[in-house]
Amino acid sequence: MTIQKNEADPRVIRTRRLLQDAFASLIQEKDFESITVRDIAERATVNRATFYAHFTDKFEILESRLTESFMTIINRRISGHEKLNEETIQSIFLGVCDFHKDLSTMCKKRYKSLGPVFEIQIKEKIQKIILSFIDKDKMPSNPNKQLINTASIMLSWGMYGAAYVWNNEGRPIPAESFVKQTMPLVMNGAKELLD
Repeated sequence: MTIQKNEADPRVIRTRRLLQDAFASLIQEKDFESITVRDIAERATVNRATFYAHFTDKFEILESRLTESFMTIINRRISGHEKLNEETIQSIFLGVCDFHKDLSTMCKKRYKSLGPVFEIQIKEKIQKIILSFIDKDKMPSNPNKQLINTASIMLSWGMYGAAYVWNNEGRPIPAESFVKQTMPLVMNGAKELLD
């Protein structure tokens, strides 16, 4: 018999947070590959069964942590934006840069190997964020629906890739300068998405 856990239960939230915090502290000290479920459980002062009640493995806790971190950064950047325009796109792009910077700080030793692991999920999240600003009522009947979808994919992949390389090269200039320099390229690809 499988017991369903109530995601809104404060105890569930508290235990998940405890496990995520334990993982976050361990990733500062050790390579991801050398971290075990036992390490995470011990650091969180819970048993392994409790860990497995919340996460299937250490990859799921990493994905959960990265997704939560990404969405927190992006939501902070796009707060107050109501439609897709150059300013909104710039805010999303800066958020992607912030995410890469934070990821390389959180996972100092393994950024280059961990970045690509969750690349697809992050690109999909960026695309969904871009599409969330496009009028939903117009999308199903829009004859350019496929073109809009393709443009949003290219934009999300371009922002992700550019921010990844910028971070990998040691962030040679501040994120704001980097994004400002590359926005003309980004905006050229975004023309199909803007009103």
